[in-house]
Parts: sequence; C-alpha cells; structure tokens
Amino acid sequence: MGKDLAKNKKALFDFSIIETFEAGIVLKGSEVKALRAGRANLKDSFARVIKGELFLLNAHISHLNTTHSAFRPDERAPRKLLMHRKQIDKIFGQVTQDGLTLVVLALYLNDKNIVKARVALAKGKNLHDKRETIKRKEADKEARAAMKKYV
Repeated sequence: MGKDLAKNKKALFDFSIIETFEAGIVLKGSEVKALRAGRANLKDSFARVIKGELFLLNAHISHLNTTHSAFRPDERAPRKLLMHRKQIDKIFGQVTQDGLTLVVLALYLNDKNIVKARVALAKGKNLHDKRETIKRKEADKEARAAMKKYV
C-alpha cells in the first residue's frame, strides 16, 4: 500500500473493523490533484450499495484555487467505487443480513500512483467499547512515556 491521501480516523474510534477491501474510485477533473494536495475529508463519509453498484457518499473533496471556475465538480457528490461484482454481492449480503456498515477508512495512492479507497465492513461500537478504546490508548501512551524516561 502506498501513501495515504486522506484518512478517516473517526471510523476506527466509532467502529470495530471486521474485513477490509480495496476499491478503485471514479474521480472527475482536478479531484486527483486536490487529493494529492490533501484537500479531502472523510469524517462523515460512508459507502452504500445502490442498484448493484458501490458508491462513496458524503466524502468532501474540495477544489483547488487553480481549478477553472466553469468546471468545479460538486465537493460532496457521490463517487462510484470500483470492485468486482462478486465482492459487491458478498458485501451487500453481509450488510443486509448481519447489520454491518460499510465505512471508507482511507484514500491512498497505490504502487502505480492510482487513487484507491480502503473500504471496511464494520460493526458499530457501544459507548463502553469506546471508553475501553480510550483507556487502552492512554495506557499505551503512559507506557511509552515511561519507557522513554528510563531509556
């Protein structure tokens, strides 16, 4: 996996990840340049299967200042994710039967410099699970600080 262009940090906090997939993403015009410039936000984004196709919804990719004013794609437009039919059918089955959610974890450049999306099947965490995650992070942070102090 290559360089991350945008991450959804909140997804790792709100959901427990079950399985991850790689998907291509259909972008328009200057959106790739905007992604490379770090002008993307995946905070409230999610993926959904609509009519047998996978879409990234609510992701914000803002346009660059150099983008021509006549061609500025909608920043929150639904973007099609590209996966094999069998994978989409498998994901759709798990989402509908098991009550799982499709979350986009990151947008990144692969080895061939093509923008890809890391999509995950996830299950929502309860409040006590989130508290447990916070406690674990704080304990790890304290342990690292203690090790740093004695080394």
